[in-house]
Amino acid sequence: MAHSISPVAETLLDKEIKVLDKGFVRLVDYLGGDDRIVQAARVSYGAGTKTVREDAGLIDYLLAHAHTSPFEHVVLELHCKLPIFVARQWVRHRMARINEISGRYSVLTDEFYVPAPAQVQLQSADNKQGRSEAEVPPELRQKVIELLRKDQGDVYASYAELLKDNIARELARINLPLALYTEWYWQMDLHNLFHFLRLRLDAHAQWEIRMYAEAIAGFAQAVAPLAYAAFERHMLHGRNFSGDELAALRAMLQGAPNKLAGRRRREFEAKLFG
Repeated sequence: MAHSISPVAETLLDKEIKVLDKGFVRLVDYLGGDDRIVQAARVSYGAGTKTVREDAGLIDYLLAHAHTSPFEHVVLELHCKLPIFVARQWVRHRMARINEISGRYSVLTDEFYVPAPAQVQLQSADNKQGRSEAEVPPELRQKVIELLRKDQGDVYASYAELLKDNIARELARINLPLALYTEWYWQMDLHNLFHFLRLRLDAHAQWEIRMYAEAIAGFAQAVAPLAYAAFERHMLHGRNFSGDELAALRAMLQGAPNKLAGRRRREFEAKLFG
């Protein structure tokens, strides 16, 4: 089979998609697409399908039934510029190949993430790792932004002074904050990328990493549109039910009461009603 080409992905190569105030993602390269998934599956399924419609059906079946290995034959490589605190969440997805800029070898740039006023929010009362939707007074938002900028400027000035005194770069960098921007090349196969997107496009993910996930989702859709449609159907907008939840769902369909209670009931209803 010839090298797989996606016309839409070709138009996106090396184009920066802006994210946050100073970040970006860029599609550097890709390997394979929908046709590669189908070709890989045909090793197991024989002659397989011939038309786009049949290919779409096969890809949908594979993803719906968790036959994920054919999706590992599609790979995306991205160049990303992102705040360090986003990078530290990102690398929890370990099935990737990453090469990041090193503060031991390079002088790090004076670039820090400063949230837009709308993103300055209070701590949620019922979500220990999330933000509240309560209104924040404009003066408090401005205070937060000014404090962040001041601290960022002060710590970078100290970093620059240490470098001027010829202190080793690997020591001079240690006080730099999580808001500092870093860059890396990040390569991941489509199976693991879909797992990344399922978690990081979710409303419970931190807003900043969701913005990167949205940009990356566009690249995945361009490279393998049929696979991405199946991902949206079965993973992004689909739900998995436990045995207890399935029993509750059967009971509801039969007109019987839902016996789940407390947190388990709330989680079950959230799956059903969003």
